[in-house]
Amino acid sequence: MPARWSLQDAKNKFSEVARRARSEGPQFVTRHGREEVVVIAVEDYRRLTAPREDLASFLRRSPLVGVELDLERDTSPARDVEL
Repeated sequence: MPARWSLQDAKNKFSEVARRARSEGPQFVTRHGREEVVVIAVEDYRRLTAPREDLASFLRRSPLVGVELDLERDTSPARDVEL
C-alpha cells in the first residue's frame, strides 16, 4: 500500500518523504483527506515522461526486418468431412 502523508506532515518531513520515494516508491500527499500530489523518484519521472516511439520506428528496429513471409493462400480443396 502506498505511503500517505498529510500536507503538513509532508512539509515538516520532506527529507523523509523524498528518501522514501526513492527507496519505497511513490509517496501520496493529501490535503483535507484528498490525494493532491505524488512524490516520485526522478528515475520514475523520467521513465513516465520519456517520448514514446511510434509504431513505424519500432517495426524498423525489429530483428525481423528483411525476413520474407510466405503469405500465399492454400488453394487446395477443403477436405471431406462426414456429418
